[in-house]
Amino acid sequence: MTEKFSSCAKINLFLYITSKRGDGYHTLYSLMTPIDLCDDLYLDFETDKIKVTCNHPDVPEDESNLAHKAAVLFYDALKEKGYEKRGIGIEIIKQIPPGGGLGGGSSNAATVLTALNTHHRHLFSKSELMHMGLRLGADVPFFIFGSPAIVQGIGEKLEKAPDLMRYHLVLCDPGVAAATAAVYKKYDFELTSNQKYTKNAGLNVLLRGRKFDAGNCAHNDLEGPACRLYPEIRETKEEMELLLHTKVRMTGSGSSLFALFQARKDAEKGCEILLGKWAGSKRKPFLSSFG
Repeated sequence: MTEKFSSCAKINLFLYITSKRGDGYHTLYSLMTPIDLCDDLYLDFETDKIKVTCNHPDVPEDESNLAHKAAVLFYDALKEKGYEKRGIGIEIIKQIPPGGGLGGGSSNAATVLTALNTHHRHLFSKSELMHMGLRLGADVPFFIFGSPAIVQGIGEKLEKAPDLMRYHLVLCDPGVAAATAAVYKKYDFELTSNQKYTKNAGLNVLLRGRKFDAGNCAHNDLEGPACRLYPEIRETKEEMELLLHTKVRMTGSGSSLFALFQARKDAEKGCEILLGKWAGSKRKPFLSSFG
């Protein structure tokens, strides 16, 4: 029995690095929202092995794939409850660019965990699934949480965000995949003893009890280091701002960039401009929305 599931992407509307722990992990303060760009996952629950296939050449199909790891983790937890270990066939049809800071792999893993839990009659609570997901990656709990959230710690502390104003966005894959570890290392290297980790505490007030205009708070502490590490990101960002006449931000640790528009027609026009300018290049603009 094969079932189809949508596995959505996310963007960080703001991202502040708040500290670095002794174990090397960074803590953050971020507003994350799902967007309507999705991968399609086809899950076959009637198989005795865990197998992953994907239509994207840069996505591994072996045990290193996060969706595969999610299935192993779930069945290990299931076995501890006394249930028989089984398999699952996972076919991933990619729409979310890999290595773009949009959380595609984490979303795939969260989708597998959630789908397996539903298939097994909700043996685990959402909190248990989120704790399970954190072992796979910092963004996985957010996708299990399933709504816009203020994310703190290393990704394990989530608080439901207020209603967000609807925005349409022009997303762009600049044609280079950013390595998360390298971007964080660059961030650390550029810090001096006189610099402090940043956090806009005033945002806590803005995020209470009202429809929130995310367009006024876009920020990413990792954008500068990523742009200096990958010139393609900086060049694409600068060209997008020139052509779209609006501020452009990076999501996560890169490399995907986004520009926000309140009117869909303006986003569509912006996407058409970029498509015409970048025809035949590695840069790929596309439309999405949230709110």
